[in-house]
Amino acid sequence: MRVEIAMMRTPDGHIRLELSRFLAPPVVADHRRTPVNALGYLRVMFTVEDIDDTLARLGKRGAELVGKVAQHENTYRLCYIRGPEGILIGLAQELGHGA
Repeated sequence: MRVEIAMMRTPDGHIRLELSRFLAPPVVADHRRTPVNALGYLRVMFTVEDIDDTLARLGKRGAELVGKVAQHENTYRLCYIRGPEGILIGLAQELGHGA
């Protein structure tokens, strides 16, 4: 098996994230356009300060909103985006303090 791996760490050093891409053996199925609720489909979610600003900035770089921004009670605004390569990413904005 051949794999490319990138490790990222948050600026405060408390959280690390591993991203991997399998090079060999060949890909069996391409799941980049699978719906957000597909069985076994992996995704990553990030907390953001301002979901609308984040969507605007990422949209300029090729990200596409999947569905719409949803609000869960008065606690979170949530959405999914797909990057240019089809990778699914969740965004969550915690509400409160006048939001």
